[in-house]
Amino acid sequence: MKKEIHKANTRGHANYDWLDTFYTFSFANYYDPAKVNFGTLRVLNDDWVDGGKGFGKHPHDNMEIITIALEGELEHKDSMGNTFRIKKNDVQMMSAGTGIFHSEFNHHPTEPVRLLQIWVFPDKRNLTPKYDQKTFDPKERINKWQRIVSPTEPEAVKINQDAYFSLISMDKGFSTEYKLHNENNGAYLFILEGSVNVNETILKRRDGIGIRETSDIGLMGLESSEVLLMEIPMTA
Repeated sequence: MKKEIHKANTRGHANYDWLDTFYTFSFANYYDPAKVNFGTLRVLNDDWVDGGKGFGKHPHDNMEIITIALEGELEHKDSMGNTFRIKKNDVQMMSAGTGIFHSEFNHHPTEPVRLLQIWVFPDKRNLTPKYDQKTFDPKERINKWQRIVSPTEPEAVKINQDAYFSLISMDKGFSTEYKLHNENNGAYLFILEGSVNVNETILKRRDGIGIRETSDIGLMGLESSEVLLMEIPMTA
């Protein structure tokens, strides 16, 4: 088993007035040669978007882009003709494929939107762009894994990669295991809230850990905690 530990206070940070963001991996003006990606996981951004502000129209291609809304509501518009609101407990998947333009805007005049934006390299290039979005019941992840992203499972948003994202809300003292689908996959865990023992490593709020060369991962909640686990191939 090999581990890469990324403490919350080691992340990159940028404040653009309307956007306050933390970068787990190299992004925009933040570059760390030791933190460019973890396998096919390329981007993990922790964003605050101010009220009345947002991302203007911009392009993407050949990337699987996942947005997990944590607080507030964000409007998505894209060149495929989609217009959707993304709110807490929603997960959005945008397969950029051959190319897409989109914008994201917080229409509330004062309340910020908090979200995670995650990029994963697809298993094939130049696919037809697609959009998917689902709402997930938070009660269905209390002390159990709730799949939110999958290449095959219909209850999750679909990704063009052998990748599986899961959420769990753990009570203090609760222990569980996660078994990987593929021996060539690794997992990146991001502690949304609380404090967790992950394979004998203590992690706190917004800490992350990449684990590879193992078949299962053990977790125990040291307090009430929320965890995002992203299982991804370690090679594209």
